[in-house]
Amino acid sequence: MSNFVLVLDAKKIPLEPCSSTIAKKLLKAGKAAVFRQYPFTIILKKTVNLQEVKSCQLKLDPGSKTTGIAILQDNKLIWAAELTHRGQQIKDDLESRRSLRRGRRGRKTRYRKPRFLNRTRKKGWLAPSLEHRVLTTLTWVNRLIKFCPIVQIAIELVKFDCHKLQNPEISGKEYQQGTLYQYEVREYLLEKFNRTCAYCGVKDVPLEVEHIVPKSKGGSNRVSNLTLACVPCNQAKSDRDLRDFLSGKPDLQERILAQAKKPLKDAAAVNTTPWKLFNTFKETGLPVTTGTGGKTKFNRTQQKLDKRHYLDAACVGETPELEILTTHPLLIQCAGHGKRQVIKVDRYGFQKYNNKSELVRNSAPLKQVKGFQTGDIVKAVVTKGKKIGTYLGKVSIRTSGSFNIKTIEGTVQGINWKYCKPVHRKDGYVYGF
Repeated sequence: MSNFVLVLDAKKIPLEPCSSTIAKKLLKAGKAAVFRQYPFTIILKKTVNLQEVKSCQLKLDPGSKTTGIAILQDNKLIWAAELTHRGQQIKDDLESRRSLRRGRRGRKTRYRKPRFLNRTRKKGWLAPSLEHRVLTTLTWVNRLIKFCPIVQIAIELVKFDCHKLQNPEISGKEYQQGTLYQYEVREYLLEKFNRTCAYCGVKDVPLEVEHIVPKSKGGSNRVSNLTLACVPCNQAKSDRDLRDFLSGKPDLQERILAQAKKPLKDAAAVNTTPWKLFNTFKETGLPVTTGTGGKTKFNRTQQKLDKRHYLDAACVGETPELEILTTHPLLIQCAGHGKRQVIKVDRYGFQKYNNKSELVRNSAPLKQVKGFQTGDIVKAVVTKGKKIGTYLGKVSIRTSGSFNIKTIEGTVQGINWKYCKPVHRKDGYVYGF
């Protein structure tokens, strides 16, 4: 089952989403037109009585790499999406730029006096990779508010308690008690070890929390001493130390120990960005509710739902029995708007090739050709020549007017611009289902 279709009236006021069957009938009868392809939205050719419109609830499950988005109406999941961030790419690009600048300054301005007192950060500053997660999520929330009658936002907050993860024996009743504590630790271990058995690598089987150094031999409950194992591996290891159990597999032993001591970078990112989102969402004027990561997983397991980001989003906060009306969420991947870098360099800082020609570099940048821009999603119906057929995908422009189209099957080169029709203009995202 696909997502419901978002609907606008003639004055671009959001209406109640409808099923794809009803949307097809409206389009075929000429009572509506396609307003936007991603997310798929239609616009009616007449106004509607707004008193009959049912309101919707928007739920978010912010993650370090992927954010789940769900729209609910009367406890029915009618629209869902998974937004994949590019925070790690931003971090790598900044580190690459930093190394190149430091090398250039060391070569050309080695006698410049050091400056350290002019690098202040404003209150609420976030690292660019974290700020990207906030801004892209906020972009899609504002976009959905324009296309859907959303009256409430629910967001997951404090997914991981780093103090509790590092030291479960921390003093205080709040840290020692609580029915959701095991859900927090187990959820963190599942993400840390990619939901696989640490010993044999098997997936999609029941996994148990296992001690690297058994408690019978002095092991603790610290998260750095915990891993995941399937039932056969856990029973085979029994109360032996990891080093004894994997004495014949030193590479696997070293990998597990290194992964167990992996820093809580993703947990810190998940803890930081939702609060920024929460404070930003309150400025919209809509009521904002919250829920913890342990509560989300508790709701999902009670309703026997699969582990998907959009289903986690649907289970945020107080969630009665859900009716799932969509199983194919819109997959949104952040791709950016390209780079302004003219000279490409290798890892040592030496020039590789020019990103733009001399003509383009010495004049205004050429962004569009025949009304098309690189990154636009187009549909080309070629009626003659060697490439007869229909092609749908992202376009790469050329000044000659002969474009390349990247489809699911591969890249098709040399498609004349006259055969191309825009489907969705470039907006910095890649879409799929």
